[in-house]
Amino acid sequence: MEKTYKVEGMTCGACAQSVEKAISGVAPTATVKVDLENNQVTVTGVEDDNLVAQAVEDAGFDYEGPVF
Repeated sequence: MEKTYKVEGMTCGACAQSVEKAISGVAPTATVKVDLENNQVTVTGVEDDNLVAQAVEDAGFDYEGPVF
């Protein structure tokens, strides 16, 4: 299942890599795509929004929730 989340605080490629690494660390089989322009992260393969939220927050960014 693919879900997109709003994440604030990402401003550069290094930020994107940090978020990707954090989510992949808790969900190694997930596919993570960061859209810096829209402050969004699309994740495929993770059912638990809380897992994504915690990974994003632990990486130092603000998890704003799913995009509908």
